[in-house]
Amino acid sequence: MSTAIRPATGGDVAAIDALLRKAFPDAGEAMLVQRLCVDGDMVLTLVADDEETGSLAGVIAYSRMAVEIAGKHIAAVALAPLAVDAGQRGQGVAEALVRASLTQLGDAGAMLVFVLGDPDYYARFGFSTDWARGFASPYAGDYLMALPLQGGGMPCGERGAATHAKAFAQLGGNH
Repeated sequence: MSTAIRPATGGDVAAIDALLRKAFPDAGEAMLVQRLCVDGDMVLTLVADDEETGSLAGVIAYSRMAVEIAGKHIAAVALAPLAVDAGQRGQGVAEALVRASLTQLGDAGAMLVFVLGDPDYYARFGFSTDWARGFASPYAGDYLMALPLQGGGMPCGERGAATHAKAFAQLGGNH
């Protein structure tokens, strides 16, 4: 299978929604993406197209966060969700989406990316619970990870709040 990674467009909304509803056990991720878009908190959404079938193979989305280090606002985003069509898993689609999006975010000046997920999976991209430790967040714990994008180092100073967009709170504590 050959995939092409590109920015999502308005024409992808229905396919993204359908993919998210199939990929997750409930509609929470699909509703999260809708709410982030409505609220104006979506920063980047990339999709992977299956070049053979023309269908949507995967999606990754990032939303803005309010993050403070040493009392200063840091440009940070949250990765959520990442989804791949069940028939195309294990073929590198998710990895391609993560790598392409991290490059774009770094080029755009983002300092930190947070993700709530499987540490074994996200460690391959450089995410670590150590980078997220010390931030005040309702998601703090063994599954909240961060990745510094600018030069690979964490900005110096006391870690303050790491606040996700309000859409996360509206969906409860599962994200």
